[in-house]
Amino acid sequence: MITDWQLFRNDLGAIVQIWKGGLGIWGGIALGTLVGIGVARKRGLPVGLLLTCVAPALPLAQSIGRWGNWFNQELFGRPTTLPWGLEVSASTAQSAGYAAGTQFHPTYLYESIACLLLCGALIVLDNKVPMRAGRLFFFYTAGYTVFRFFIEGLRIDPAHSAGGLRLNQWVSLAVFAASVAAIIAMRGRPATIEPALPESAD
Repeated sequence: MITDWQLFRNDLGAIVQIWKGGLGIWGGIALGTLVGIGVARKRGLPVGLLLTCVAPALPLAQSIGRWGNWFNQELFGRPTTLPWGLEVSASTAQSAGYAAGTQFHPTYLYESIACLLLCGALIVLDNKVPMRAGRLFFFYTAGYTVFRFFIEGLRIDPAHSAGGLRLNQWVSLAVFAASVAAIIAMRGRPATIEPALPESAD
């Protein structure tokens, strides 16, 4: 909604009409995180542990979800002559202002692969590097915003821009900065958990 306000400012009721599309990854991550934290606190579950557990799962889900862009023939990048260029339908190419048969950067594929690599990297990091509960989540957000920034720069779908960057690139920079700040703030040894003492036999 924030990145495409022009679509809703004259019809606020369209904001809740999610069956017509318009769902974005930024809102999904933000809302999902807030709801997850709320549920965890209500049930007395450790929030940090929850964030650690979902960190590798999120990019895995994103990797799968990005293939929806292929089925919808949307959110592809600028024209390319690379051998893996994506050819869309003639009407889709022409609506984007290009001739039929033009091949485009398959940005959905780039992000899908990058998300899979990020998922693997987070699993390895979690197993190899001791860290406080919840810190892994910010490695996820930092990692995602890095490749999202560059992939976003390849896309040609309409988007607000400022200073030569698309709005989602600015969002990526802001989220990356906040994530790095959180990673630094949470550095240090992980909190230790005292093992439960076995009950003495009578």
